[in-house]
Amino acid sequence: MTTIDIPEGSLFGVDNLPYGIFSLRGTAPRAGVRAGDSVIDLAVALGDDVFARPSLNAFMAQGYDRWVEVRSRIADLVRADVPAEAVFAVDEVELHLPVEVADYVDFYASEHHASNLGRLFRPGAEPLMPNWKHLPVGYHGRSGTVVVSGTGIVRPCGQRKAPDEGAPSFGECRRLDIEAELGFVVGVGSPLGAGIPTADFARHVFGAVLVNDWSARDIQAWEYVPLGPFLGKSFATSISPWVVPLLALEPARVPTPVQDPEPLPYLREPEPWGLDIAFSVAWNGQEVTRPPYREMYWSPAQMLAHLTVNGASSRTGDLYASGTISGPEKDQRGAFIELTWGGAEPVTVNGEPRTFLRDGDEVTISATAPGANGRLGFGEVRGRILPATPPRAGPR
Repeated sequence: MTTIDIPEGSLFGVDNLPYGIFSLRGTAPRAGVRAGDSVIDLAVALGDDVFARPSLNAFMAQGYDRWVEVRSRIADLVRADVPAEAVFAVDEVELHLPVEVADYVDFYASEHHASNLGRLFRPGAEPLMPNWKHLPVGYHGRSGTVVVSGTGIVRPCGQRKAPDEGAPSFGECRRLDIEAELGFVVGVGSPLGAGIPTADFARHVFGAVLVNDWSARDIQAWEYVPLGPFLGKSFATSISPWVVPLLALEPARVPTPVQDPEPLPYLREPEPWGLDIAFSVAWNGQEVTRPPYREMYWSPAQMLAHLTVNGASSRTGDLYASGTISGPEKDQRGAFIELTWGGAEPVTVNGEPRTFLRDGDEVTISATAPGANGRLGFGEVRGRILPATPPRAGPR
């Protein structure tokens, strides 16, 4: 047996205990929990084969009561002794995609972000579309291109047409961007034809991850009318390897901003699920913005209720993301298109004026939240831009 030393002020104390999938050289991926600077092999520590699998899905599907029980058992182990053969240093393990992503939906839940993009794309018009304050706007993404932090991001290719160009052309993205978001992982799904009320949110959602929804702004601008995002968004979405349990985020709960007009009954919450989570975005190692999640207009409970209110089923492993997190100040904008105001106002990165991403650039998003005793961390989601891969020529 061994005692896990958790340094004072650690973001991964017993009040956090995020889940992930890890491996050592020559071993199969399996479930673990992070405690301080250690990873605990749950299959060994708890003697349960559900944790000897390459994703958290089977465990998540066991439901809320099981999540509570296992979390309590892990906390008791960490406070006492853990089998020595179950403990590894975090820097000696490889981290993998924590869940097998079933479906992926991305929302647009920040009023500040939506208003800024409205001003950029529709100058002189109302920033928000008429439906925006009545429902959480979203779109279905591509689950097969959700990747774990550290995966290289190949610059996408596609059609693009600048306002001063007479016709579209094909080529690599010229306005590659990021979106700092918070993602929610569904643990227990719902059958076709049955929605999930806002009051049942915590019994269905297992935990939260950091998300970078990489965005090809020039491809997106040309294609998105009338059906919305497609190739400008589907090439890659990065998530953090650690899933912070929703149970750990109870101390971070805050009211959402005032919602006016009052939402329709199915979107009203008995107790609001706003979250006080502080984000940081670093561009090539330099922090450039600090988006505050507590400013998000729509809560994750409202997003899930809207996602399923038409009878759409949900499944274990579904991932839905908040959309770009932005605050009212310039240094709180969670996408570079906002931060640089469409490229017209470059930011200085390591002494150089910058607008959109170049090959070789690396973006790291991290976040912390209030915990039961101090702050808890989500780790980070990181990605480096790789050169475009030219497509093969079609038939002549």
